[in-house]
Amino acid sequence: QVQLVESGGGSVQAGGSLRLSCAASGDTNEINYMAWFRQASGKWREGVATIYTGGGSVYYADSVKGRFTISLDDAKNTVYLQMNSLKPEDTAMYYCAARSGGCSIWPRLYELWGQGTRVTVSS
Repeated sequence: QVQLVESGGGSVQAGGSLRLSCAASGDTNEINYMAWFRQASGKWREGVATIYTGGGSVYYADSVKGRFTISLDDAKNTVYLQMNSLKPEDTAMYYCAARSGGCSIWPRLYELWGQGTRVTVSS
């Protein structure tokens, strides 16, 4: 069974940076896509970025394009989310997720989830 464990959240001032990590353990051979989602208080969970584990193809939500970068270290089975130029509206719980199917930004289509890591951006 695959487990996902996030780390790297914290508090930062607007304009700052954070890097989130998501380590996958177990049988990861069936994973095709990994993604980062976020959920702010009182809001729906939204997709932030996805990456194809077989070739690195990436997708970003418009709200984070040019500021966030998703990457994958195959050797470490770890996916990262580098977040730069953070804004107060980026404040949320960030979740790592994985799926065996095709590219998607819909949370319901992801079978595996981490426990989440909180990011707080102050103005």
